[in-house]
Amino acid sequence: MVPSLSRLRAHSCHIAAKTLVILTLALTAMPALAGDLALKRVMLSVGGVAYLEYEAQVTGNAELTLDVPLTQVDDVLKSIVVYDSQGGVGSAQLAGRDPLNQTFKDLPFNQNALNSPAELLNALQGAEIKVGASHAMVGRVLSVVPETVELRDRATTRRTRVSLLTSSGLQQFILEDIDSVSFVDPALQAKVDKALSEISLHRAKDRRQIVLASKGTVARTVRIGYVVEAALWKANFRLTLPQDVKAPKAHLQGWAVLENMSGQDWKDVELTLLSGNPVSFRQAIYEAYYVARPEVPVEVLGRLLPKPDSGVLMQEGAGARDRAGLGGGDKFRADELGRAPAAPRAKALPSGIADVPMNMQTFQAGEAGIIEKEPLVSRAANTAEAEEGATQVAFRIPVGINIGSGQSALVPIFEGDVLIERLSLYQYNTSSTRPFASLRLRNTTTTGLPPGVLTLYEHTSGGVTYVGDARISSFPAGESRLVSYAVDDKTKVAKEPQSTRAISKGAIAQGVMALTRTQRQATIYRIVAPANEARRLVLEHPKPDGWKLVEPTSAELTASAYRVSVDLEPGETKTVTIAFEAPMVESIAVANMSREQIAEVTDTQGIDSGIKRAFVDLARLRRILADKQTAEAELKTRVQALTSDQSRIRDNISRIDRDSPLYKRYLEKLSTQESDFEALQVAAEKAAGETREASAAVDSFIAGLTI
Repeated sequence: MVPSLSRLRAHSCHIAAKTLVILTLALTAMPALAGDLALKRVMLSVGGVAYLEYEAQVTGNAELTLDVPLTQVDDVLKSIVVYDSQGGVGSAQLAGRDPLNQTFKDLPFNQNALNSPAELLNALQGAEIKVGASHAMVGRVLSVVPETVELRDRATTRRTRVSLLTSSGLQQFILEDIDSVSFVDPALQAKVDKALSEISLHRAKDRRQIVLASKGTVARTVRIGYVVEAALWKANFRLTLPQDVKAPKAHLQGWAVLENMSGQDWKDVELTLLSGNPVSFRQAIYEAYYVARPEVPVEVLGRLLPKPDSGVLMQEGAGARDRAGLGGGDKFRADELGRAPAAPRAKALPSGIADVPMNMQTFQAGEAGIIEKEPLVSRAANTAEAEEGATQVAFRIPVGINIGSGQSALVPIFEGDVLIERLSLYQYNTSSTRPFASLRLRNTTTTGLPPGVLTLYEHTSGGVTYVGDARISSFPAGESRLVSYAVDDKTKVAKEPQSTRAISKGAIAQGVMALTRTQRQATIYRIVAPANEARRLVLEHPKPDGWKLVEPTSAELTASAYRVSVDLEPGETKTVTIAFEAPMVESIAVANMSREQIAEVTDTQGIDSGIKRAFVDLARLRRILADKQTAEAELKTRVQALTSDQSRIRDNISRIDRDSPLYKRYLEKLSTQESDFEALQVAAEKAAGETREASAAVDSFIAGLTI
């Protein structure tokens, strides 16, 4: 008998709650490995993933069951690999997972209709139902209307009135008052049951079983591995400095902090830590995708791709000095560091919380290259065996590891001496007056070291003293790193910026003067060493784009700065200049150049002598032109004055008696002026011609200049 709709929602919630309780208990009790598979190998990568490898002993054909959390199914399907040297994989199967919207796509109602019986009846308007009550009825759903009813104590309650069209006419009932409601059509009832079942399964199942069929005929070992998301492991280091400030070595220990968040205990597993920068991404390949053609499925999610390489560090100039032999790759060998051979592989440790072999044992001073008068440094037992790869370094712990689920561990990954150089580092944009006490570390081992934090200690007459913390970036073999751990209050630095701009060269072509001005930016550093201590100071100056370092002639070049080393005796004061130059080309029409601009060019040393001679000739031609223009202007002025005086006389003569002596005088003067006017006009025309010739000579000279 089908359940009544009045109990539909309660029934659904009861099923979901019951399923949730069962799954919670299963997660608590169920081990992460299933069947005969046992976790044997774990590889943790700084890419945020872990490689888990299981083993099983099988004979003939066998089925291996791998139980994984639902959140890891995408990663498992993307990366699962099976190693079976004497057999093969026949198939791999797991239950599918369609989204709920696919389940409801073929149903006559959506998921929201299952929120209450009223919503389901309303969504299935027209469906035939059977009502079980004191007055039973059968009919088709016409309407479902909520209403508010006032009770005797003036309180209100909400109820649902359902109208049915029955064979005897229209009838109504209150949904909350009936005993049961069922669908007459069994197919429709089956669809409702299926929808409720799918909702329950979708919410409850948070694990999947992958069944792998191994095909073979003999007894053999089958290994199954995959890559899933995991907590990052973190590298950290301890560096113990000798009391002698001139000692070339210090003892370095490297450790890794890791967490087991896999949901299962690690028992005698082979642990490897990978340091590198792998490309790792997720893709929801376990979801079912339906996209309109011609779109490509799954690709719509996008992909995480590596960024282009930004380049490498280089040496600029004639070659910076190699301080204290730190640059000589052949001068120092890894075996000079007194590094102990790797410990032999040990048996599995007893179980416990993070049972990592961390027992310390004392070693002889001569084995580590430490000065005998210093306190002995304890070494970590069972240090990881490092192996350099093309893109990463693998640190393999030589003993089996036991770490409980949800526990953290500290394991040794490096033990040995490194070459050091004590110095002070001044960073241009960090501190204006004080440098940092720093070390230059040289990795003379055969493998790189991962980035991490570095804690520094120093031997003193009273024991070991903490001196500071530092950060160290990825440290490939053969390279050096500067690490700063404290402020050097004994050394003082002052800086003063300067800038100049001067013509460095010039060229003329087709009447255009191309001037190259050299801009110079310089910073003058004034350094004062401690009164009783010598210092090696490294000045780190930012590298400006588009500028060339001209002083000093060589320096170390990082990705964003130059480094210049300065040696100072106790109490010594030195001045160091770091200067950059950049050319700026300026184009000027020679015809438009002013006397001041020409003078700037001719007074500049280094300008081609031909350019200077050309400007001397140009100045001479311009003076001739100026003289011609002056003579022409003077004649034009005299013509204008004479024309004005004639106008005045003609105006006066028109007002006096023709028989008067003044009239005759004006006539005589006009006659004389007319003769002068004609002569001036001839002279003015000649002067204008000479001016044009002089101007043409200047233009022709400029156009013919190519120097």
